[in-house]
Amino acid sequence: MIASWTLSSDGLCSTSPEPDDSAGVTEEGGARAASYTETLRLRVSSSLTMAAIDLTRGFLKDVKRIVIKVGTAVVTREDGRLALGRLGALCEQLQTLNSQGFEVILVSSGAVGAGRQRLRYRKLVHSSFADLQKPQVELDGKACAAVGQNGLMALYDTLFSQLDVTSAQLLVTDNDFRSPEFRKQLTETVDSLLSYKVIPVFNENDAVSTRRAPYEDSSGIFWDNDSLAALLALELKADLLVLLSDVDGLYSGPPSDPQSKLIHTYIKEKLENTITFGDKSRLGRGGMTAKVKAAVYASQAGIPVVITSGFAGDNIVKVLQGQKIGTLFHQDAHMWVSNGELNARDMAVAARESSRRLQAMPAKERSKILLDIADALEANEKVILHENEADVVAAKDAGYETSLVSRLALKPGKVSGLAKAIRVLANMEEPIGQILKRTELSAGFILDKTSSPLGVLLVIFESRPDALVQIASLAIRSGNGLLLKGGKEARRSNAILHKVITSAIPENIGGGLIGLVTSRDEIPELLKLDDVIDLVIPRGSNKLVSQIKSSTKIPVLGHADGVCHVYVDKSADMEMAKNIVLDAKTDYPAACNAMETLLVHKDLMENGGVNELLIELQTKGVSINGGPRASSMLNLPSAPSFHHEYGSLACTIEIVDDVHAAIDHIHKHGSAHTDCIVTQDREVADVFLRQVDSAAVFHNASTRFSDGFRFGLGAEVGISTSRIHARGPVGVEGLLTTRWIGRGNGQVVDNDKGVVYTHRDLTHQA
Repeated sequence: MIASWTLSSDGLCSTSPEPDDSAGVTEEGGARAASYTETLRLRVSSSLTMAAIDLTRGFLKDVKRIVIKVGTAVVTREDGRLALGRLGALCEQLQTLNSQGFEVILVSSGAVGAGRQRLRYRKLVHSSFADLQKPQVELDGKACAAVGQNGLMALYDTLFSQLDVTSAQLLVTDNDFRSPEFRKQLTETVDSLLSYKVIPVFNENDAVSTRRAPYEDSSGIFWDNDSLAALLALELKADLLVLLSDVDGLYSGPPSDPQSKLIHTYIKEKLENTITFGDKSRLGRGGMTAKVKAAVYASQAGIPVVITSGFAGDNIVKVLQGQKIGTLFHQDAHMWVSNGELNARDMAVAARESSRRLQAMPAKERSKILLDIADALEANEKVILHENEADVVAAKDAGYETSLVSRLALKPGKVSGLAKAIRVLANMEEPIGQILKRTELSAGFILDKTSSPLGVLLVIFESRPDALVQIASLAIRSGNGLLLKGGKEARRSNAILHKVITSAIPENIGGGLIGLVTSRDEIPELLKLDDVIDLVIPRGSNKLVSQIKSSTKIPVLGHADGVCHVYVDKSADMEMAKNIVLDAKTDYPAACNAMETLLVHKDLMENGGVNELLIELQTKGVSINGGPRASSMLNLPSAPSFHHEYGSLACTIEIVDDVHAAIDHIHKHGSAHTDCIVTQDREVADVFLRQVDSAAVFHNASTRFSDGFRFGLGAEVGISTSRIHARGPVGVEGLLTTRWIGRGNGQVVDNDKGVVYTHRDLTHQA
């Protein structure tokens, strides 16, 4: 029975939410079809004269030739049988469009699924009880296609015949399109059919395809009916391609997830490689991934595409009315978006508004958000690592440096380590609103200096996707809004991490709290927003940091280089020195806190200490270059520069006269990041610790300890070598500023005539 429909005040709606697909096509169904067809005819005839058409769908007024693709999940039921109700509603829509002068071309999946259901039944009928006890072999997909295609087209013919429409079947294969003569003949045949108002029904001829398994193989000119529909839209010069799915369109996440939002307009520059797709459809071979790929292909070639649900009985008509349903793909879509999706200012403003709502939350609720994020990361570890591995493979194929690939990779245990660090943050003392100083200004007038979030942070980082997690968790803990721009080499990793994190943020805070900037072109605009962005934190190369500092009025916090030194003094315990030097260089060579220059006291040349250090480093695969003295004395290749950050298993060694010479060398060639001395002489150590002007200075400890997590900060947003505000590893405290809160009882200044200032410190009083 074809579904019955009524016209309500809200538009056309079905009297039964799920049609009875098991019934046959009856005269009663045909009568309903005629009534429904008339309703659709009236709607379509007025649809394109509506004045209030959505501006992004305005091109529809010129549409004449339409390619419509219906997917397997729409054509068939859960049990594999053909869905008669949905197919009937589809045919009624196509008949109405056909009668209104639209040229309609249908691409229909479902043959393999329908054939599989039929053949399973035949196999069951002809199997003995003994046969059924044996392991069941999967049915041949080509045979399924042959059987199913016959039944599918018979049904289309029956349905269209009741609507006084003639349909035609056209089966094509991938190899057909390799022939220019075939493509020419195809166009002529379709043009001829459309001139007679015949509806061509296309399907890939899986039964005779020369590919090994066309229902599995994703190679060739087209590889499924979605890509076939896109190809036909181009070949036949269609004005519109509609891809019917089992969901309302493309979502920002799984459609079943309440946090997921329908994407009305696909902006390739904004969304490419940032959306993670789920499994393919239950019976088809493509799913949403294939639809998006086909839609992007067609739209970039000039054919507008809409992905929408085939479960609703009038969505094709709604599309032609210009209603904002489904997801639109168009080569000019980026020019139509006026809702702030690509607006840097709106993104920053949204982050500020969300941060203020975050700050207003009770401390326990803010902590719970972090705990939820930690749980979400662990729950999604497999998909995170999968996306990261794809980035790593792509980076290797693109020929990126080994050091960058190393920073890019999320090693085993990294996700759980990040989750653990977030839980440490969540359980820290509440950082916002702490009273740092309390003063009685005058009798009855108390002034508190309190900790307060900075506002909105813009963090631009390269390579390391784990930095996104650390930065986001620190921003939430400190009550700040955040905009993130990662490197293109980590695009997929950053996208999935951002999605996982934002999915744990409550709706009353808003997803705008943490914005992911996906286009490099947006950075210059963001750097102009000194009225809504409070701090820029670049994490990357010297070139990146320098460019940002020269391009903005917004305060910049960070470090350009990580040229870290280990100075081994003459009194050093050599076993300790070897352990520290090896750890500082080889524990994580790509890190900014790894040793790049080894300074050794000249006396170690005489007692063999230098050779011991060199042998240990070379045994671990470290390439060693020398400064002028070391090159000459040790016959080493010359270092490219004393101010050189290798970021790999390589370092520079130089011989110095004493601790003062070492300090002078560090001040002249270092980056003020992290430097250490290895010595047993306390006085020499104190000289080094007092005089080396770096953000972190260590005695008898590896430079690798210069890290927010290792410092007990929970995580770090970066390491600052600035001398204003935060310095060294920047945790929660570095993302806070202060506010003054005064509580009086009517005091006025009145030129200070009536005020008696006491300025009494009440900080430590209860």
